Amino acid sequence: MALENSVFPSRPDSLALPVEEKTEGEEEEAATKSSASTGVFNVSEELGHVVTTQTMPSPPPPAKVKRSFQSKLAEREANANQHRKKTQPEKERGRFGWARARRKRQRYVEKNGRCNVQHGNMRETYRYLTDIFTTLVDLNWRCSLFVFVMAYAVTWLFFGAIWYLIAYCRGDLDHLEDEAWTPCVNNVNGFISAFLFSIETETTIGYGHRVITDQCPVGTMLLLLQAILGSMVNAFMVGCMFVKISQPNKRAETLVFSKHAVISLRDDKLCLMFRVGDLRSSHIVGANMRAKLIKSKQTQEGEFIPLDQTDISVGFETGDDRLFLVSPLVISHEIDVHSAFWDMSQAQLEKEDFEIVVILEGMVEATGMTCQARSSYLAEEVLWGHRFSPMMSLAEGFFDIDYGAFHHTFEVDTPSCSARELALAAARLDAHLYWSISSRLDEEPTLAEQAAKQPDGGSAHSKAGEPIFTVGEMTDIQEQSALGELNGSVTTDQSETEA
Repeated sequence: MALENSVFPSRPDSLALPVEEKTEGEEEEAATKSSASTGVFNVSEELGHVVTTQTMPSPPPPAKVKRSFQSKLAEREANANQHRKKTQPEKERGRFGWARARRKRQRYVEKNGRCNVQHGNMRETYRYLTDIFTTLVDLNWRCSLFVFVMAYAVTWLFFGAIWYLIAYCRGDLDHLEDEAWTPCVNNVNGFISAFLFSIETETTIGYGHRVITDQCPVGTMLLLLQAILGSMVNAFMVGCMFVKISQPNKRAETLVFSKHAVISLRDDKLCLMFRVGDLRSSHIVGANMRAKLIKSKQTQEGEFIPLDQTDISVGFETGDDRLFLVSPLVISHEIDVHSAFWDMSQAQLEKEDFEIVVILEGMVEATGMTCQARSSYLAEEVLWGHRFSPMMSLAEGFFDIDYGAFHHTFEVDTPSCSARELALAAARLDAHLYWSISSRLDEEPTLAEQAAKQPDGGSAHSKAGEPIFTVGEMTDIQEQSALGELNGSVTTDQSETEA
């Protein structure tokens, strides 16, 4: 105590704590508790006192709770995930501090069926003129209407100018007041009147005020030529407009595809599925479905093939690709050895970069023209472990289709492995069952020999009421019980008694 008073002469008595003699283990435990308490600055073993700045007592130690190994492991993983989230780098920011979204894959075919391809640097543009009819039909509506108006206006102006030239060369314009003069065309006194006569001739209106006379053979030949060329222009332009109006492109607007494709089990096999439907009551005749996988690849020789097209079978071998599209149908592609998705698992699907193009072709029932509807699915639009919701119900005398559930899907139990791994697991299970059945059948003669070697005390035991087992050929009941054991079932006492 002398050392204590000499070192801390002005220390109040409230800070002096008695020192108890403790063992080494108790001293370590006390030091740990004191360091955990708030306000501890120094622990002096030489002085035997604990100097604190506060007199607040330390909280009692928490009670030890026995936890299982699984709970500890889950807590450890949660802490690790939380630390990983904290250390995750920030997203790339734009010029104004906005987070940049992940760049989506450029579509080859849009969802509405439009092909996202533009042709450039074409030097042989004269080839479009060799098929002028198709070129005019492929033009947009503004260009088509412009060409339609200009075709008639140019022909009217051209022949009107020729009629005016004939009247000017013959001197008809100089003898307008001369009643004895016979002009080529009566009542043509200028370019406007010649232009009106050209319109009346080509459109076969014939008002009767301006007529051609028999004193002008050149005018007669020009009249025949304008009538023939006018009929050709009418047939060409009206035909173009009729074909453009009756094109079945708009018919494809009522052929709808589901927003997502799904992958799930069908008959214990992984299948890629999507849904297609027709909104009109007039059906598509001879509907045929095709699918293509658009994915870039590199050959073994190092050649890079951009946007390589691979066929996806949707039932061509079995005829399932020919549809009777009266109600919405789910098109299924079985992922087998020949499929492009044979080695693709759920984890690989999230990393892949591909596009699935689906094409529906058929003949429009109302017009008889061939119609084609297209759509596409990117890798992120393929849902693993989902199935389409049913949308057909039976009403009074008819089947009711609820198109509100056309795009709806729901989750189902689906293995996340690839179709190859699923097939290998099924093959291992079949091999295991085969060899287990073979081993059981090999053990049957050994059991029969052991039963035959038993002493003849079986009759005495049988008198006591115990069952008798016959050694030799198995009866039908014994064969059934043996097969039940091989399949994992338990043979009941009744079957043993009957045997």
